[in-house]
Amino acid sequence: KINKLTLRQLINDGIKKLSLKMKSIHWFRNDLRLADNPALSAASGNDVLPIFILDPKDSENMGQASKLWLHHSLNKLNESLDGKLQFIHGDTIDEIRKLINSEKIDAIYWNKIFEPEQELKDRDLINSLHIDYQIFNGSLLWKPESILKDDGTPYKVFTPFYRKGCVKFGETPREPLPKAKLNFFHANKKSSLDELNLLPLHPWKKKIESKWDMGEESAMKRLDDFLESGIQNYKEGRNYPSKRFVSRLSPHLHFGEISPNQIWFKTRANGDDKNIDHFCSELGWREFSHYLIHHFSFMLEENLNSNFDAFPWENNTQLIESWKRGETGYPIVDAGMKELWETGYMHNRVRMIVGSFLVKNLLTHWSYGRDWFNDCLVDADLANNTASWQWVAGTGADAAPYFRIFNPVKQGQDFDKDGEYTKKYLPQLSNMPDKYLFNPWEAPREILDDAGIKLGENYPHPIVELKSSRENALASFAQIKKKK
Repeated sequence: KINKLTLRQLINDGIKKLSLKMKSIHWFRNDLRLADNPALSAASGNDVLPIFILDPKDSENMGQASKLWLHHSLNKLNESLDGKLQFIHGDTIDEIRKLINSEKIDAIYWNKIFEPEQELKDRDLINSLHIDYQIFNGSLLWKPESILKDDGTPYKVFTPFYRKGCVKFGETPREPLPKAKLNFFHANKKSSLDELNLLPLHPWKKKIESKWDMGEESAMKRLDDFLESGIQNYKEGRNYPSKRFVSRLSPHLHFGEISPNQIWFKTRANGDDKNIDHFCSELGWREFSHYLIHHFSFMLEENLNSNFDAFPWENNTQLIESWKRGETGYPIVDAGMKELWETGYMHNRVRMIVGSFLVKNLLTHWSYGRDWFNDCLVDADLANNTASWQWVAGTGADAAPYFRIFNPVKQGQDFDKDGEYTKKYLPQLSNMPDKYLFNPWEAPREILDDAGIKLGENYPHPIVELKSSRENALASFAQIKKKK
């Protein structure tokens, strides 16, 4: 029998247990921020163990530039968490289950990554859990499954997807959440960021580190700077690589140091002119890329347009290597490839130029460009990178027609007229007059001598001839049109 004193004690113990905070995990992924983090906000009220897991299966597909950025971003996040971020290297599901048991965890919270493999991982994790869990959208303005055409099928053209599916009939994007007040705790097992071994061994990393400031605070500062001095001429100015009319927010956005919701609402608060509308539509392109790989996951490895499956790609290894090194003999192409190697970034106009040159003038399958960009870009995003390369190759959704072949000479003359961008990354061409800057092989000998250029020595001869390579590309395209 239980006497009154014992019964009172049991009741008091029960009340104490009910009043204790739950212990939960927040699993950081591509949401390396504290503000506007839906999963983190939902965990408020609990004692929270913040964790980051580097799964070997994921790191195998991560480029060197991305690993470099991730290291510094995690370091900044850990500082903002007073050193309480738990770094883990291992299989995601195994490591989470170990933590749940060792730390007596009651619930786990995370934000979804809208990529096919990551969604499968989420499903497997959910099936293995025996505690409460909650999943949120912290990386997209619109959920891919929520936007469909009137007939219930997914869009393949950007403008109706964005203007009609998203802006007109889609749900209004969620307003950004304030930074949540949370009580973070340490795990029993100590961990170190260095144990993840993210930093490349070669000294190349110092170039990248000198060009960027990683982390949530830097991301917001970059947005503020852009809204103050860059967006006013964005629609036209974004085409000129030497001008400061692009946001350079893409790596911060990819790693979730800033959310698309924060960017969207802070930008819209500045009004609604053509520049703001165009900038927001670029966020729409990011949404469209994730939308495409959600509905057509096969395009991560295959042509979305199957007509190109029969295309006679040449994939010349020597030409591809010249392209990677920025030694094609076409200055605007080479400047772009040098910018990529030195900064981990490339201006979007130049990305289209170097992409067109690789795929069309060199008849190289788009996957070669995708893989090189994945390794070298600090903003290498699976959806954006894949959809953009398929766009420039003419094989994807809403793609540039294959017969639209960028002329690198004209592109340089139109968008880098004074050569400021090109000469920055190709200093050996600093003394070339504008007339021959983008076509030095056509310059008279005395002009080359005066500029200190020796073709084939300090600057290469063109690796292909523009006219014939263009004709070859069009002839190859004509072959697959006949086979339809």
